[in-house]
Amino acid sequence: MDNLYVWLKMVHIIGVISWMAALFYLPRLLVYHREYSDRAEFVAVVQIQEQKLYYYIAMPAMIVSVLSGIALIWAFGGLALFHHGWLHVKLLFVLILLHFHFMCKKFMRELGRDGQYKSPKFFRLINEVPTLCMIVIVFCVVGKFF
Repeated sequence: MDNLYVWLKMVHIIGVISWMAALFYLPRLLVYHREYSDRAEFVAVVQIQEQKLYYYIAMPAMIVSVLSGIALIWAFGGLALFHHGWLHVKLLFVLILLHFHFMCKKFMRELGRDGQYKSPKFFRLINEVPTLCMIVIVFCVVGKFF
């Protein structure tokens, strides 16, 4: 059983690292998409990058992260883990990341329709959301302060 835990944890960490890398870079592509919306050739390249990053890296990594996380809770703690406050906070911030993930898809779609959707400053600001969520999640999981 310990071996299964180690394998699930490794898969979870790999999924989370890949998902976070995508969530760190995707808003930066949205900034470029918006800033250079008047340059059609540049925007076409950025849109390809957005699509590939979202569908080939972010989506699979998000699915692996969520499924392996659920498996870790289910197999090695179950409902007993929910007595710990740190898990509640962690899961709240995971839900924020999931919402952010799907909002990025919406932003991509809207920028594709009209390059003037939101401002570059807006996309620079939301670029910080994954970093803040990651910090809180790491403090919760490693520190287990409450």
